[in-house]
Amino acid sequence: MKGMFALAVAAGALLTGGAVAQASPAHIGAAQKPALIKTVNVTASEFKFVLSAKSAKRGVVIFKVKNVGKLAHDFQINGRKTPLINPGKSNTLRVTFLKQGAYPYLCTVPGHAAAGMKGVFTIT
Repeated sequence: MKGMFALAVAAGALLTGGAVAQASPAHIGAAQKPALIKTVNVTASEFKFVLSAKSAKRGVVIFKVKNVGKLAHDFQINGRKTPLINPGKSNTLRVTFLKQGAYPYLCTVPGHAAAGMKGVFTIT
């Protein structure tokens, strides 16, 4: 009986190219720990942004920006920005935050931030 088991294991190794897949403890831990990703919906209009959340934990934040206004807008935070978003259109901005703190955001179209299209997003 032991001989047949050994033969089956050897045959399996031959069929897989001699490799036997084993999960290492590091690999198991990495698979069980979810990435810190948060999605924040951002609505842009004249002249304000409305965010579905004003804070997130360190990690990746995906800003889904929708322009519901009548003018083109963009969204800038932490050195990253969307292209100009036309009325009725959307764009997504993925930003990685490594440090806790307050991160200002704004519309870079001249005069829009001064008119109110700005705020602060907090990373905890």
